[in-house]
Amino acid sequence: MKPLRILIADDHELFRRGVAAELTQVPGWVVAAEATNGRDAVALAASLKPDVVVLDLTMPELNGLEAARQIILADPSARILILTAHESEQLVREVLSAGAKGYVLKSDAGRTLVTALQALNEGGSFFTSNVARMVLDGYLRSESREALPAQTLSAREREIVQLLAEGNSNKDIARVLDISVKTAETHRSNVMRKMGFASLAELVRYAIRNNIIDP
Repeated sequence: MKPLRILIADDHELFRRGVAAELTQVPGWVVAAEATNGRDAVALAASLKPDVVVLDLTMPELNGLEAARQIILADPSARILILTAHESEQLVREVLSAGAKGYVLKSDAGRTLVTALQALNEGGSFFTSNVARMVLDGYLRSESREALPAQTLSAREREIVQLLAEGNSNKDIARVLDISVKTAETHRSNVMRKMGFASLAELVRYAIRNNIIDP
């Protein structure tokens, strides 16, 4: 197999270390770094330029989907594999739209993860069987599907959604994103207006339902 430098991002330490241990058993493969949230994953991808980035979807501060978007925006050639417990047509559509090249369920990782990473390393793609069927059946390309509410938000506003859902105050958000409190308040107002939420409770329910945060 070709040599491979891998970045793994997952906030569940035991699972992340287990994946790292498995992958380093492959000759020539190296785990260049590990991250516990999407924001660190973006920074590490920019500084280390790994061959493949493995991202969980549900992580604190910045989820895997937003991390994928930011990594690919900075480097369109980046190869990203989503490794997650969540499977839904909505998520798959968003992941593919973000530019990820692979989608593997954690329940399938023991059987398919090495094969998936090898495929990405060779310039291909890899999808868990159920996801592959969705792609082949054309579900992801249907023009009749309505846009998701979050698709009307800017990248920064999507970050705000997650940080609010995690219980951060305007001051906390300003610190995390290195913006002013006033700017954080403006983003919060825009998010609530665009998504039609009357309360933070509604936003939290949305974030849980769409696997942005864990319940």
